[in-house]
Amino acid sequence: MLNKLNNILKSIYNYSGYIAAGFLVLVAIFVLTGIISRIFGFYIRGLAEYSGYCMAASSFFALAYTFYDKAHIRITLFLEKLEYKKRKFTELWCLSVASFFSGFMAFYFIKMTIVSIKFEERSEGADEIFIWIPQTSLALGSLIFFICVFHHLVFSIINKRIN
Repeated sequence: MLNKLNNILKSIYNYSGYIAAGFLVLVAIFVLTGIISRIFGFYIRGLAEYSGYCMAASSFFALAYTFYDKAHIRITLFLEKLEYKKRKFTELWCLSVASFFSGFMAFYFIKMTIVSIKFEERSEGADEIFIWIPQTSLALGSLIFFICVFHHLVFSIINKRIN
């Protein structure tokens, strides 16, 4: 059961990384389109805002993928110096704190998105799209990140290795 859950979560983290890569491609497309449009003397509204939205989406969707892949800056240099019991306690404490703060972040990003939907907020840029559209990617990315950190915490508590 736990192995199946682990595999499902791992695929979610991988897809999150693919989505982040897709948003990075969109950033490149928007920036290049903006450059080309200036060269040829026409203006496309909202390109700077769209590239910013895509960069934020890419950053947040990449959080879980990089955490699971151990690409985040971690405290392993410090943990390696500790004996096993202290290392285990310190690792659990760090994952607990990270779970709390990532959950806090996910909760408020979701709340912010719901409020934006409720009040029909629009962006202040030239495009004036509903702001909940780019905020949804932040909420989803931070929720997946929280799940990833909590996943690591639970598996560390039960001494199960995450593949």
